Amino acid sequence: MLLLASLGWLGTEPAGAVRTSGNWQVVLAAGDDAEPVFDNATHEMNRRLAAAGIPPGNIHRLSASAAELAIGAEPATAEALLRRIADLPARPGDQCLIFLTSHGERGSGLWLARSNRALTPDELARALSRGCAAVPTVVIVSACYSGSFATGKMASSNRIVLTAARQDRPSFGCQPHRTYNFFDECLLGVLPQAPTWHSVSDGADRCVRRMEHALGLQPSEPQAYFGGTVVALKVGF
Repeated sequence: MLLLASLGWLGTEPAGAVRTSGNWQVVLAAGDDAEPVFDNATHEMNRRLAAAGIPPGNIHRLSASAAELAIGAEPATAEALLRRIADLPARPGDQCLIFLTSHGERGSGLWLARSNRALTPDELARALSRGCAAVPTVVIVSACYSGSFATGKMASSNRIVLTAARQDRPSFGCQPHRTYNFFDECLLGVLPQAPTWHSVSDGADRCVRRMEHALGLQPSEPQAYFGGTVVALKVGF
């Protein structure tokens, strides 16, 4: 399901839509190390951002894995993650990218194994309001039951929120033998060809539906919210 803050969106670019590509401020977090899929996804996103010329100092990677901490990742605790987002030095002309991938807890949020609790949508919204303020902000929450991150206080006019599932549905692909979970595989697959985040959302949704249909799984129904000033935001990397 796609939620648009601009009810007049008909596929054309609305007046005043933000399309500039400023300095990206990035937080990538793998919230659980029970399977390698989460760290694999943040590693790949980090690699692509670096290849696109985004300064390493602008990219902050957090992990629940002791092995990842040993090579420079920050601990993916709730406190560290919220602080890192809240302290992002985003200024006018910048953009924020927050990519969170983990298990999800129904009715609670994104699981952070190092804190033994879930990160809630309201907590994330408060941190974003500090660190990213009014700059264009893309938030990707890849987890079961993550649709709750696309509503409520997360729904701000400067934000795009992409989630892996409805708030009452699981997502799939968190097995040790897989490189990525279904949603992350689809997201990373469509990103290179997608001109806008709207097309990223559409392409990832189609890909997830195909994968689930092939296995006879209940559709996870990825959710998306597009704030009124960023409905036509370009990917920019």
